[in-house]
Amino acid sequence: MASLKEKIGYALGDAAAGGITWKVMSIAFPLFFTNVFGLTVADTATLMLIARMFDVVTDPLMGSLADRTQSKWGTYRPWLIFGAVPLGVIFALLLYTPDFGPVGKRIYAYTLYLLMMACYTAVNVPYGSLLGVMTEDDNEKNQFSSFRMVGAYAMGFITLLSFPYLQKLVGGTPQHQYAVLGACLGAVATIMTLACGLLTKERLKPVRAEKFSFKPFADLFKNKPWIYLTLIGICTNFFNGFRYAVAGYLMEYCLHGDVTVSGLIINYTVFMTFGEVTCMIFGGLSPKFTQWMGSKKKAFMVAGLICMVFSIAFFFVPMNPAYIWLLIAIVVLTSVGVGLYSPLLWSMYADVADYATEKNGTSSTGLIFSSGTMAQKFGTAISGSLVALLLGLAGFYSGTDEVTGQTVINITNMEAVREMTWALFSIFPAIIIVIMLWLLYKYPIKK
Repeated sequence: MASLKEKIGYALGDAAAGGITWKVMSIAFPLFFTNVFGLTVADTATLMLIARMFDVVTDPLMGSLADRTQSKWGTYRPWLIFGAVPLGVIFALLLYTPDFGPVGKRIYAYTLYLLMMACYTAVNVPYGSLLGVMTEDDNEKNQFSSFRMVGAYAMGFITLLSFPYLQKLVGGTPQHQYAVLGACLGAVATIMTLACGLLTKERLKPVRAEKFSFKPFADLFKNKPWIYLTLIGICTNFFNGFRYAVAGYLMEYCLHGDVTVSGLIINYTVFMTFGEVTCMIFGGLSPKFTQWMGSKKKAFMVAGLICMVFSIAFFFVPMNPAYIWLLIAIVVLTSVGVGLYSPLLWSMYADVADYATEKNGTSSTGLIFSSGTMAQKFGTAISGSLVALLLGLAGFYSGTDEVTGQTVINITNMEAVREMTWALFSIFPAIIIVIMLWLLYKYPIKK
């Protein structure tokens, strides 16, 4: 029986990865790269696409490597213990804007972003795989998964809510603000990741293959539950990815900048914070909700329907800061669904890993969970890339002046940019949920 301390320790892992590094990368990076760092829209879109192709190779290889790791710290924990410092340092460097011209900035951003993706993979794939070896009890897996999601959303809430106030406290240029906050948040992420590796335990021994083989990779594509769940995971991250990536542009161009209500600064991070705290609450309620619904699959489908309905509702609210509380209310209601299904996804990956072990005779837990991480990065970054590309097509331009080195923003069709932004936050995610619900209907594991 796992202790409360261990469950909290496991939650710290995703508080660092999901609540700090990935949350900032998902929400702040598109706007940061175009409006602060000075990349063009095309460079931003291309950067995220190249990183995804990189992850298609590194994620499954990392999963296979993690499965074969043997050390006195276990199979998966050493990757967290020794990957904690590189994760925080590279994250901090990525939020630093060097005094380079357009070409230098492009090289710097591409290099650091790819390094960040590699480091994130080296930490987060083993972290996800830990769930498969900490316990064999299905209810306890749900509890660990729920703690994980609560940790991620709680830290995401703190990160996003405090962001504009910390920027104000730091002062100076936006470039200086992001650099200082990157260093501080990177240090916190390092400490949390290290604590996760030290506080958790591996109780189950993976059934290892005798030697490295490409057979586990081939077996994945014969694993029907894995195929459907990976596609479902991509959909959930497309859904979140569109909303997170476009939130900054939505506040800036649809609602005309930050909205201040009774002293509360509502910028794009705070706007999404209301959803984070909702996800945290309903992520904690997810195991009970799943028991009430009778299966993970049914619970996931109901949660998806909630997301779809309120995403569509958002589209019909006027683009006016006077409606800010109505918009926030819809974000909260949408996040009820996200909070309910988020823990289920990782618990279902554990089911798929058990299915694969039973069918093939050897463990491929790391490889299975790596596909979850790959789906997370693929869905979030491709959606972020599409946001940049579609805003560019609508008339948004950004870049760095070759003479002054300053960031330049030019919008040739403001109305088209505003309409595209609004649709990217509402209609596009709703369409993704429709696809996800069909995949859930076809998903074969009934647990």
